[in-house]
Amino acid sequence: MSAEHSLEEHFYGTATVGDRGQVVIPAEARREYGVSPGDKMLVMGHPLGHGIILCKIEKAREVLSSMLGEIERLESDSGGQRGGERLE
Repeated sequence: MSAEHSLEEHFYGTATVGDRGQVVIPAEARREYGVSPGDKMLVMGHPLGHGIILCKIEKAREVLSSMLGEIERLESDSGGQRGGERLE
């Protein structure tokens, strides 16, 4: 998936919550994001309370690992300084 996609390209339809809280992810979204039966999903609330976010755990781990690596690189490049303050 490209970062150049329009907002409309990220809508895959609707889903209904069943009696047991289950939601079926539309097939097109599963294909686009590589979601397969048995995949573990991270379920998070949107930071502003606007909904629920689903993310494959392995993808969340990749993003967080990349962020941590970038933070470590920035700290080593700047000697741990940013704007005159030590990063903690």
